[in-house]
Amino acid sequence: MIEPPATAAADPADAMFAWLRWKLDTQPVAMDDNQAWQVFGYAEVARILSDPATFSSDTRAFSLPQADLDLVFEGFLMMMDPPRHRALRTLVTQVFTPRLMAALAPRITEFTASLLSSLDTADRFDLIDSLAFPLPVGVIMELLGVPAGDQHQFRSWVESLLDQQPVNADTALFPAQDESVVNGMAPTMREVGGYLLEHIRYRRRQQTEDLIGRLTTAEIDGERLSDGEIMGVAFQLLLAGPGLTTALIGNAALSFDRCPQAATAVRARRDLLPPAIEEVLRFRPPVPRMGRVATADVELGGQVIQAGQLVICWLVAANRDAAQFPEPDRFDIHRRSTGHLAFGHGIHFCVGALLSRLMAKIALNALLDRYHDIAVDAAGPTEFHNPYVLVSLKRLPLMAS
Repeated sequence: MIEPPATAAADPADAMFAWLRWKLDTQPVAMDDNQAWQVFGYAEVARILSDPATFSSDTRAFSLPQADLDLVFEGFLMMMDPPRHRALRTLVTQVFTPRLMAALAPRITEFTASLLSSLDTADRFDLIDSLAFPLPVGVIMELLGVPAGDQHQFRSWVESLLDQQPVNADTALFPAQDESVVNGMAPTMREVGGYLLEHIRYRRRQQTEDLIGRLTTAEIDGERLSDGEIMGVAFQLLLAGPGLTTALIGNAALSFDRCPQAATAVRARRDLLPPAIEEVLRFRPPVPRMGRVATADVELGGQVIQAGQLVICWLVAANRDAAQFPEPDRFDIHRRSTGHLAFGHGIHFCVGALLSRLMAKIALNALLDRYHDIAVDAAGPTEFHNPYVLVSLKRLPLMAS
């Protein structure tokens, strides 16, 4: 594999961004050493994501087998194709309508205030540990009907799954093809699957109005959803939902610190916060890439992709394609960032996007209301996730007054 240009940076994402810029300029559609197609350009990535008939989301053929985990993946919307995807997604999106999200706003505001009040008069705190992680975890666990007391157990599961990703990411290898990654994640996946299965079976006996309870009575074409389908939906929301929102809040704070004029503008005019959030999503999208499988021979970017070949769509590169976003490597809250691919595109556009944006808006407004000045604490242990897996922070120490 050709080595990208070296970039020395404390933030490992900066080296990835430099590598992606190099690929956008030289090989926007290219086959890697493992015979997978890596796609970087905005137009090409958007085309793939908007054409599920030609590019299937079911990448299980490229995953190392873990037979006892089949039940966990049965209802994974992100790996499902129509028509089953359409029917199951319709059920789930009933919980994430704009009207229902607006009704959640007071509860999210209350939860945010409670988390911040626990800081008392502290002028130094870790944003991820204090707010960015527990807020989405608590909200989504309430939606699903999972006991709040299990939050710490859930956090350990999430951290375990992320820590199993390769430290020195081989950008040519799809994570599900890496034996060490798959074997490392399997025990935690089994624990989470068993935990969710217990709650699903309880809801079948004792009906509740939370999402899991509703899914146990929902029907598609006259048939009840299987335990595996409900588990897959819950698993995806529990893991992906908090991950995206935690990343968004943390990336926003980091971006405002690096671009203080943006922070000043948002503090003075709160109506700039929504477009600022969109620019954060464009500039540092949490999910760097998605996999698809070609179902037919297709020409893309001057290359012929054959049926059955794996295609990796780089969302983070597409969001920095100058053909779509002028001066893409500049953080600018005044730019028109709509159309970014941080939440995907087409039929697999993230069902929780509205909720994630809402939580980030409430959390960031609360921080601006509470503190006159916020800055990253240079003396603190800022830690980043592997950006080839998740463009996010593990720790972000702040100084506030």
